Amino acid sequence: MNRKKIAVLFGGRSPEHEVSLASAYSVLNNLSNEKYEIYRIGITKAGRWYLYDGPLNAIPDGRWEQSLQKRPAFLSPDCAAGGILVSEKDGLKILPVDCVFPVLHGKNGEDGSIQGLLQLSGLPFVGCGTLSSAICMDKAVTHTVLSGVDIKQACYLWFYYPRYLESPEKIRIKIGARLGYPVFVKPAGSGSSVGISRVNGEEELDAAIRLAATESEKILVEEAVSGQEVECAVLGNEKPEAASAVGEIAASAAFYDYDDKYKSGKSKLYIPAHLSEKVSQELRSIAVRAYRILGCRGFARVDFFVRNGTEVLLNELNTIPGFTPISMYPKLWEASGLPYGDLLDRLIGLALE
Repeated sequence: MNRKKIAVLFGGRSPEHEVSLASAYSVLNNLSNEKYEIYRIGITKAGRWYLYDGPLNAIPDGRWEQSLQKRPAFLSPDCAAGGILVSEKDGLKILPVDCVFPVLHGKNGEDGSIQGLLQLSGLPFVGCGTLSSAICMDKAVTHTVLSGVDIKQACYLWFYYPRYLESPEKIRIKIGARLGYPVFVKPAGSGSSVGISRVNGEEELDAAIRLAATESEKILVEEAVSGQEVECAVLGNEKPEAASAVGEIAASAAFYDYDDKYKSGKSKLYIPAHLSEKVSQELRSIAVRAYRILGCRGFARVDFFVRNGTEVLLNELNTIPGFTPISMYPKLWEASGLPYGDLLDRLIGLALE
């Protein structure tokens, strides 16, 4: 059997570096060695790339970076290379690659940066292209685009942090008048709930905006929706398949934060969600429609709020959702009859299309 050569990218220059390590460890454990020849390409927080050949269990806690079983590696934008350049004692060697699987989250991994480099390199890769990755990563842009096609979302406004420093009172007045309290203050271009705060009154606003600004210059403020937090998974290219079963999150904290998503695992996940079949069907339909409008391909997790059990509000799309053992995306497909390993095969197949 001619095994496909798959390069799995992990780590990255991102606040979500550790999440990527956990996701990649899970992906690497579930990729078939019989079907694929797997290359592990680790990217440090400083942006150094390495081909890592050491033990898998050194990846999740970052010990792989200290390993001697790694060599400098590079991805060339020259299509003629056809793979990863690896530094050997006798010079550079080209490692041929059939497909790249970027298991990267957040900045420089999910925002179109790496996708642009991969498109220039001419290598097939799992997931969305440059533009759709950038749009979905910038939640303010996502909101603006989807508002234009009448997809209902939470009420929101956004601004640049320097503008807030110039006229804080003007922005505070807008937030109070348009949204009221409580609100969520978010960095527009971050994921995994990094830098997000729930703000119950104007006196908490300044600290929340300053925190969000450490992750992104563009700040998004949304009304706090009282309702169920639910998610579904979409799979496919130009004609995506119907979305997966719908899952519901009962967060253990004030909201579904970083620790809940990736560390404590204390949140309860219900698959299927506590929704009527009619609402679940509507939600899946909206997920596929948003996926197509934003030009997604490969996969995405689409997050929603459901108010009063009937009103569906789209929250965001995640173009490289978590793949850790407690992550919702693989769990949703497993509940829909597609096991983790088969899901990875499908994603690679979609990339090779």
